[in-house]
Amino acid sequence: MFTGIITDLGEVLAIEDHGSAKRIAIACSYPLEGIEIGASIANAGICLTVTTLASEADGRTRFTVDASSETIARTTMAAWRPGSRVNLERALRIGDELGGHIVSGHVDGVAEILTREDRDGTAHFTFTAPSTLAKFIAEKGSVALDGTSLTVNSVDGDTFSVMMIPHTLTVTTWRTARAGDRVNIEVDTMARYAARLADTRQDSY
Repeated sequence: MFTGIITDLGEVLAIEDHGSAKRIAIACSYPLEGIEIGASIANAGICLTVTTLASEADGRTRFTVDASSETIARTTMAAWRPGSRVNLERALRIGDELGGHIVSGHVDGVAEILTREDRDGTAHFTFTAPSTLAKFIAEKGSVALDGTSLTVNSVDGDTFSVMMIPHTLTVTTWRTARAGDRVNIEVDTMARYAARLADTRQDSY
């Protein structure tokens, strides 16, 4: 479980194909002694399990994760290359501050950036979401994009917008994001259950 508050920027070091799966090596600034094999880390919003750990010559921590064909097909992972930057968040621990919203790390699909407008240090983004997910996105609700917890400003059909403050742009991959980029999207769990409950009630009549 995560909160959507990004705590580090990782760098993809290497990608190995293992049949339809991939093994990915990522460098981060998390202390090596603070991570255990089997720990969960959200990489661009994708919950992945740490399989190996090592120290890099530059002092960064290197960890590897394995991704199944299902994960690759449902996310932006197929486009990752050595040198790609990814938002990182470690799993929520009891007692941690819940600064964003509850994020599972189970990506629902991929959204596309339609526009980006920078103004006074902030950035206004509009996105198009898969039609199957659009019904779960509500004005002033929450959505996780590339692992970042964001508040939805407006919704119009399959299109929605968010505003990002300077701090978010500085500490995440969003500082270089532009129109045409594809990003991982996870809809709010509460919105999903509310929609399911409404569907169930309608079916009962």
